[in-house]
Amino acid sequence: MTISILLGILGGQEVLIIAILVLLMFGGRKIPELMRGLGKGIKEFKDAKDGVEEKKDEEKK
Repeated sequence: MTISILLGILGGQEVLIIAILVLLMFGGRKIPELMRGLGKGIKEFKDAKDGVEEKKDEEKK
């Protein structure tokens, strides 16, 4: 949802410029590593969120 809001604010040219800047700053070899780390972070966040929701459900019972 946040990405769709962000893309609604930014146009195609802005996203392209940001992508080029990221490529120049980190290089082609570092980008997969950064994306892997980002994916792991998102997964850990979702797992923690699900754990809190399960704990709340158990407390209600």
